[in-house]
Amino acid sequence: MPKTVVIIEDDKDTAEIVRMYLARDGHRVLVANDGIRGLELARESSPDLVVLDLMLPGINGMQICRELRDEADIAIVMLTARVGEEDRLAGLELGADDYVTKPFSPRELAARIRAVLRRTTQGPLGQGSLGLSSGDVCVAVRDRNVRVGSETVPLTPTEFRLLVAFLREQGRTFTREQLIKRAFFDEFDGFDRTVDAHVSNLRRKIEVKGGPHRIETVYGVGYQWVFHE
Repeated sequence: MPKTVVIIEDDKDTAEIVRMYLARDGHRVLVANDGIRGLELARESSPDLVVLDLMLPGINGMQICRELRDEADIAIVMLTARVGEEDRLAGLELGADDYVTKPFSPRELAARIRAVLRRTTQGPLGQGSLGLSSGDVCVAVRDRNVRVGSETVPLTPTEFRLLVAFLREQGRTFTREQLIKRAFFDEFDGFDRTVDAHVSNLRRKIEVKGGPHRIETVYGVGYQWVFHE
């Protein structure tokens, strides 16, 4: 099914190449060449996915990612010349779903975008209960709705899949590889600290400051959901 994709990229040649590849996949593609217009376009069009350069005039990509994450559940693929692991983690910690470095293959980028869109639209983790809970954390799986106490908590698609995995097998210790399989299927092209960044984001959203940890680190192994009344 065709999706709406917004490209926010100040290099017009790069933006046009990406636009052509995504249009060939059947998507509706909108382009902005600066941060201010890009943020406006994302808000106006309610896209399924945003391809977001980091180094932009007007508003940088990190700020755009932060604002979009506060407002909507939009898949975000960052596109940047920054290749350091810390730069990648900074983007993921803001809620990006994937991170592609320049120079890049347009064909590979299009494939990564297809993978993110599949993860966004596929049902979470196959068949199972439509309602999950642990203490004051409640998840309506079909509606993709998460509540902590009386508050609705917006999660990215990756964070949502991780939460569902934890709640379906509370008390189980997951290795990073097992979490990758549940959250990314077989389309993962990152590194172990990518999982750490997504788990850290999930913790920040669902754990009460000063309260007990819901997701505990099992050193040398991975992560475990801990039930609290």
